[in-house]
Amino acid sequence: MPLSVTTTPSPLSWNNAHTAEPAYAAQEPTDALGKTAHQRSQDRPAQLDPEQQKQIESLAARDREVRAHEMAHLAAAGPYARGGPSFTYQTGPDGRRYAIGGEVSIDTSPDPNNPHATLTKARIIQAAATAPASPSGQDRAVAAAAAQMAAEAQQEISAQHRASVKKNSPYHPSNDSVKTLGGRFDDHA
Repeated sequence: MPLSVTTTPSPLSWNNAHTAEPAYAAQEPTDALGKTAHQRSQDRPAQLDPEQQKQIESLAARDREVRAHEMAHLAAAGPYARGGPSFTYQTGPDGRRYAIGGEVSIDTSPDPNNPHATLTKARIIQAAATAPASPSGQDRAVAAAAAQMAAEAQQEISAQHRASVKKNSPYHPSNDSVKTLGGRFDDHA
């Protein structure tokens, strides 16, 4: 079952409608001169008042933070990441869309037939969940679930090991070598 590692939206966007979009949708269209809306807005800085400039700076900082956060998850998740990050956007006063939240979907299902593979996967998931510099509450919850999955896999590995050792013991009733030992333990006299 997939779980998502999520960055929560900033307070700037609490009252705006959000939709998660794939990362490739983040490319801005360009005009006939090849400029994006953001680049065009940079050509006209005098049109924005100081409050709008401050909001743009805040949104741009949040955008960088969110993208770095999600890329840290993606890089650490390795083969268990299900695609790239998806982002929630807010449009700034300059007309540009800024990422204010995001997530990377990660396959967190255990391997039912291989506890060693499950243990390895759980450790990678835990590392991916805590990879960003400031893990969110959701990140910590995913890391805790991965730690639980690792503990269960380790218990299964230990149980399999104990069963193997017991079965291969020369004193186990199912082992034919017990019958061939013969002799008595007090024959040293």
